[in-house]
Amino acid sequence: MTTVKIAGEGAALLPRRAPRPKSRQKGQGRWSALFLSPALIVIGVFTLIPMVMTFVISLHEWSMFTPITEMNWVGLENYETLFDDSNRIQAMGNTAIYVVLSIVITVPLGLLIAMLLYFPKLKGKGLVRVILFSTYVIPTIAIVIIWSNIYAPGYGPLSTMLQAIGVTPPGWLSDPSWALISLVIFNVWQMLGYYVILLVAGLTQIPEDLYEAAKIDGAGLVRQTWSITIPMLNKTLVFVLLMTFINSIQVFDPIYLLTQGGPAGSTNMVSYEIQRSAFSYGLAGESSALAVTLFMSIVVVGAVLGIVMKGRNK
Repeated sequence: MTTVKIAGEGAALLPRRAPRPKSRQKGQGRWSALFLSPALIVIGVFTLIPMVMTFVISLHEWSMFTPITEMNWVGLENYETLFDDSNRIQAMGNTAIYVVLSIVITVPLGLLIAMLLYFPKLKGKGLVRVILFSTYVIPTIAIVIIWSNIYAPGYGPLSTMLQAIGVTPPGWLSDPSWALISLVIFNVWQMLGYYVILLVAGLTQIPEDLYEAAKIDGAGLVRQTWSITIPMLNKTLVFVLLMTFINSIQVFDPIYLLTQGGPAGSTNMVSYEIQRSAFSYGLAGESSALAVTLFMSIVVVGAVLGIVMKGRNK
């Protein structure tokens, strides 16, 4: 073991740990690779290989009703004709509206509820968090059964309350003007608890000394939120924003179970259009091209958010 001499008054010799032998480092690397290999194999088999196969299929013309050996190479033709179908264009528009509404409603509302659950010194906050998070862990099919009755025309709670005050209720899931909004409300209710828990966890990382100093300086609640909470919570907010985007753009279960893309295609999303094109019409190549496009949009948005965060941290 070597020593390091510290100069100055009261100098002393401190021990310095010798570097590990390279052979030992190589041995640890082999053991790490050995223990990680099962997880890497699973990721490769069930994630990477299907992704590569999807891209390969997107470059071919193939019906899922025939063997995969009968694929015909078409190159980028499936991507070039992606916008020729009016149903796909409508699905992309519906998806964009759905994603924007989900983000605009969920993120600010989640932040507000998280602050209400974190800052006030109230009893029972833990129970409220559990109740909020339960909406995320309950199976979607069970939630769909509940919300199909909530949205039921005539006898549903929403329609009954509106009728009680003299307002004619809309056809929540049968009216093209309201069906997409109804699905957004469903999504916000289901996912809000998950994002609230993430934001509360982020709030716990903010030093309380900052708020105490701000109070001494005369800063009110709004000023503290704008100058301390939001800047210190920016990483968590970006993560919640990204997760809201991913979960919204990949929405499928509520559409399949509640509306099946109707009425009049008003709730047809890209994810549902992929499933319908592939399994109902057998257009595997075109649906794969649409799936690759959807995946690339998620990658681009994630990269942009990462660049923005990196720039703000400099």
